[in-house]
Amino acid sequence: MENKFVDTNVFLRYLTKDDPSKYERCRTMFKKALEGEIAISTSGMVIAELIWTLLSYYKVPKAGVIEKVSVILGTESLFIPEKDALADALVVYARKNIDFIDAYNAVFMKYHGLREIYSYDEDFEMIEDIERKEP
Repeated sequence: MENKFVDTNVFLRYLTKDDPSKYERCRTMFKKALEGEIAISTSGMVIAELIWTLLSYYKVPKAGVIEKVSVILGTESLFIPEKDALADALVVYARKNIDFIDAYNAVFMKYHGLREIYSYDEDFEMIEDIERKEP
């Protein structure tokens, strides 16, 4: 079975239902994936763009974004190469008052044994086991 890539806008049409006909087509596609009729994949960049767009354009509250993205990341029939790191980043994002990208970068650092970061972003000070330094 050939794997197909799912872009951000497909997730957005499904999650926001802002276009009823596109929502129905997306729902049908995701149902086929859940039933094993088709194989689908996406990337961490799509997840990051999805979070940003839901927050900024659709004004979905952070808790709502976390809930929606958790469902996506928990979908077994959706292949995302860095799914575990994204799920861990979503947990950090939920617990801390930081951007999702910063949460992802903190998780990336931990996965790769990095403890120090050069950054002017003080959000990293809220992450345990990471030391922020300015160049």
